[in-house]
Amino acid sequence: MTSRKPRGSGGRNRTPKAGRRGGPFAGADYDRNLGPVDRSQYRRKGKGQGKQSRQHVPEGERLQKVIAAAGIASRRVAEDLIAEGRVEVNDEIVTALGTRVDPDNDVIFVDGIRVNTKPEAVYYAFNKPRGVISTMSDPKGRPSIADYVNTTDTRLFHVGRLDNETEGLLLLTNDGELANRLSHPSYEVPKTYLVQVKGPMRKGVGDELRKGIELEDDGIVSVDSFKVVDSTPGHILCEVIIHSGQNRVVRRLMKAVGYPVQRLVRIAHGPITLGNQRQGSIRQLNSQEVGHLMATVGL
Repeated sequence: MTSRKPRGSGGRNRTPKAGRRGGPFAGADYDRNLGPVDRSQYRRKGKGQGKQSRQHVPEGERLQKVIAAAGIASRRVAEDLIAEGRVEVNDEIVTALGTRVDPDNDVIFVDGIRVNTKPEAVYYAFNKPRGVISTMSDPKGRPSIADYVNTTDTRLFHVGRLDNETEGLLLLTNDGELANRLSHPSYEVPKTYLVQVKGPMRKGVGDELRKGIELEDDGIVSVDSFKVVDSTPGHILCEVIIHSGQNRVVRRLMKAVGYPVQRLVRIAHGPITLGNQRQGSIRQLNSQEVGHLMATVGL
């Protein structure tokens, strides 16, 4: 299957209008500049820092053309990036403008960001509404991801799951390797949630969650971070960051410490944030976001 233009996208690279202002998403930009990647903080560490490259494939494509085709920069700017030593091919810095590469096999980075040389690969961020099933189809006829994404012959993988009642960010892609790595527990990709519970909240809840709670069938599970971000009479809004991927894990943890979840929204998956992307909309990730996402799992 190939993916047609997502509903509500208004164009291949157009981002949706902001949703309702205020509340937990006020002032948050989902398409902010993420900057260059520092690959030293990720599992895949660059080998060629400062090492001049002899990479060259005579029958290949010009390096600046490949960079421009990936949407990183114009061909003229790509030439400047190469001359400034900001481009790596197969872990070696390239500065020769006549360099030709094989985009199907060579691994290319610009400022530490992996260049996507697969034109058929697509990467989307979907703001899942409450009540939508995290599947591409549902035999019972319940609302599913397919109701928001028009597809013909490209299989889109949803990265992880959100239960029926949970809202927020769900990544969609046809890049099976990236999807598998983002979902695999060994890569420990953090996911950030906003959790609304009934208040007031006793002291020490965050310490309990960070230390770890024993969950049936899963053993001791802990959160990476917990903090209260807002409170109103009778309600508390908390931010939970966790890399564990067990089923309904945030709901189970909060219930275990005495605060059943009233509303749960995933606002970030690794470096990708939901921000003020409106509910029910889908947007294509830009090349910088894809590069940061790949770096997170060592690609």
